[in-house]
Amino acid sequence: MQQLIFVYPGDLNSPTGGYAYDRRIIAGLKSLGWEIQLISLGEGYPFPNPVQAEQAKEQLQRLAPGVPMVIDGLALGALPEVAACVAEHHPLIALIHHPLAFEYGLSQDQAALLKQSETEALRHASKVIANSPATARDLNRYYCVPMDRIDVVLPGTDRSVQQRERSQITYSNRDAVRLLSVGSIIPRKGFHDLLAALAPLADLPWTLSIAGDTTRNAGAFERLISDITRFGFEGRVHVLGAVSDSELDILYTQADAFVLASLFEGYGMVYAEAMAYGLPIIATSAGAIPDTVPSEAGLLVNPGDIPALTLALKTVIEDAPYRARLSSGALRAAAQQPTWDQATQQFAAALERLIPA
Repeated sequence: MQQLIFVYPGDLNSPTGGYAYDRRIIAGLKSLGWEIQLISLGEGYPFPNPVQAEQAKEQLQRLAPGVPMVIDGLALGALPEVAACVAEHHPLIALIHHPLAFEYGLSQDQAALLKQSETEALRHASKVIANSPATARDLNRYYCVPMDRIDVVLPGTDRSVQQRERSQITYSNRDAVRLLSVGSIIPRKGFHDLLAALAPLADLPWTLSIAGDTTRNAGAFERLISDITRFGFEGRVHVLGAVSDSELDILYTQADAFVLASLFEGYGMVYAEAMAYGLPIIATSAGAIPDTVPSEAGLLVNPGDIPALTLALKTVIEDAPYRARLSSGALRAAAQQPTWDQATQQFAAALERLIPA
């Protein structure tokens, strides 16, 4: 039986795309017969204090040597000294969802510190697994990670459950176009831009549901609630907080279009999930989003371009036949995405190439 240590910061059940990726890969590897030891390094990442960093070092040093160790990049990039220590006793695999320094809202000093720290940590990784070709390119270009040390393992989808022609749905019996947005309420997800873009469209028939963790950034959440009041969107914009998988399934199924105005994405799992439900996509061209969402499936605008976002929203809200064409395109694009079983097999293959027979 293959053994693996999987290290992550915080709570593995946190409702974010990165943690969802970790959970699905872990579950998939277990189904393939891997024995996995889960290690949480606790809170404070990506800016652990010296005590937290020392505790992480002591915790990982106590583990049985020789067992391959995957460390989620949210922790690894902040722990270069720990990475150096771990690499002396374990094959070290870095799992990178997106470079830490690319997080929106960091100060210049914070971004510089994270870039230096993550560059040093990645030097000690025998293998780097990136969640998209865009992330792999960024790691190579900005962090000097050789491409031959990087394996790309795209997130999977559960499209087999949801493949159906949404263009067959009759929209005429609805009072408003149901827009859905899924993402944690943090600055990088661009909810401030989304509400500003919807403001000129107040006379059109639409509602917006936002599903995502409201506790990760108090300032972003306060601004969202303030914008809802400022634009008079009470009763039209529904902030649902984190929802269960079954509740999210209902939201995807009942929506008419998906919109998320992210300012950067290392992949953007929710876009792939939305396409698997046949939803037309309105998004930005930031990071890996253009690799995920083709033109036949959605409208992409430059991040931060609020007038262009308004026009894209207006087009999708007003033009039901166009929504239907994008829906068909989304389903075709989703059919090209891996399933979670396929993603797990690719992840396992990347590990096995590193582990001596």
